[in-house]
Amino acid sequence: MNEMIPLEFLPAGRSAAVGQLIGGENDIQRLEELGLRGGAEIEMVQAGSPCIVRMAGQKLCFRADDLLRIWVRPMVTA
Repeated sequence: MNEMIPLEFLPAGRSAAVGQLIGGENDIQRLEELGLRGGAEIEMVQAGSPCIVRMAGQKLCFRADDLLRIWVRPMVTA
């Protein structure tokens, strides 16, 4: 299984599965309501901070924050 990395380090154009959300209960609940939960597949559109990801046909934007971290498992490309 691939090792997890912080979301903002996923290169543009790469896909990953959400591995873990770390942060306050309200922040995590908000992300889960958007569909960003363990196992969800995302594609990085713009890396860095802010980063933009595509998930289930919609784009989401996130800023790096010491209190909220999104860890992902990059998918292996053939």
